[in-house]
Order: sequence, then structure tokens, then C-alpha cells
Amino acid sequence: MEPSLSEEGSSETGDRDHNERELATKVLNIQAKRFYVDVKENQRGRFIKLAEVAAGRRKNRIIFPMSITAEFRDRLTEFQQASDQIGPTAPTPLPEDGKLHSVVIVKDFRRYYLDLKENERGRFVRVSLISRGARSQIGIPAQGILRLRDAFTELIEEFGNQEEHEEERVPFRGELPKSRSIRVENKTFYFDVDQNNRGMFMKISEVRT
Repeated sequence: MEPSLSEEGSSETGDRDHNERELATKVLNIQAKRFYVDVKENQRGRFIKLAEVAAGRRKNRIIFPMSITAEFRDRLTEFQQASDQIGPTAPTPLPEDGKLHSVVIVKDFRRYYLDLKENERGRFVRVSLISRGARSQIGIPAQGILRLRDAFTELIEEFGNQEEHEEERVPFRGELPKSRSIRVENKTFYFDVDQNNRGMFMKISEVRT
């Protein structure tokens, strides 16, 4: 059955930050999951909150500043094309890390990891976010990739005209060194220099592969 896309209530009922204003919500039912795509706005600007509600009402969320939503939307198209090229059956044996296609999107202090994977329950895109040392992730069934892309497209076209007010925007105070990474056995370490109102600092993130 094709997942449905409709305008419904917010995913954040009873869980709303009173400093946020909700501008629009779209809901996708994909297999046993429900995804809420919310456009919100706070004092820092507009952003999209993608929430996944699975069995047991467990909710996972990932935040996308408006400045990165178009790239994420385009990557969903890329992942659909990669899945089509692979065909209905994944190659055997699977790659050692289980990833059929992978992309990393870097924006300020955020790193988004997109991985096309397949297991006994089917094919899906795992989206992981590492931000300020915290990690969150969601899993998008392959059948819903294009529906999610279309939802993002519609919301970007309507609300994506205030990119300059992106969420968690930090005033620029000088050129920062480029990010660096090193791989040690099955781990990758990322080194990022950032700055805030308290000054400049380095963030070190560890990702297992």
C-alpha cells in the first residue's frame, strides 16, 4: 500500500516548546510507522522537525535548519535512484558494514549521516544526526523515500524563504579552520572548531562504522 500524506495535527501535542511557533505539519504513514514533518519557528529562525513514531509510540526526532533542507531533499532523490539501481534484492554478501549507499552532510556543528541499508525487515534509509556530542536517528522505509522528499519539497517552497534566519545561527566572527577526521580501526574521529558567545572551542565526535 502506498503511504498516505495528509495535513493533520502536530506531532508535538503535549510536548511543545512554548518558544516555538508551528507553521505547518504534514503526516506520512509508512508501513508500521508514522512520520511528522513540522515547520517551526523560534527566535533563531525557521526549521523542519522530522519525527518518527514507531510501535509502542516511541518517538525519535531530527532537526533540520532551513538552510540544509534542500540538500537533504535532494539526497533523498539520490537514495531512491541508488535503491532502484540495486534492484529489489540486495547483493550477497552484503558489504561488511551493511551499507548499500552512504552520504554525510555537514552543516556548522551538525553532521547528518544517511545510509541505505537492508535487513530481514526490508530496505530503509537510516538518518543519524550528531550535534554537540548528542546522537539521534530515524529509519525511513524505502517505500516512503519519495513521499518524504515530496513533503520536504512542498514545505521548502512555502516556508523556505528565510534561510538567513536559520536555527542556531551564530554571528560570524572570523574564519574557522576546516574540519578534520581520522580513522582508527572501526572508528572515525571528527575534529571541528566552532565558536559561540563564550568563545572558540573544538568538538570531537566518535562514529563507529
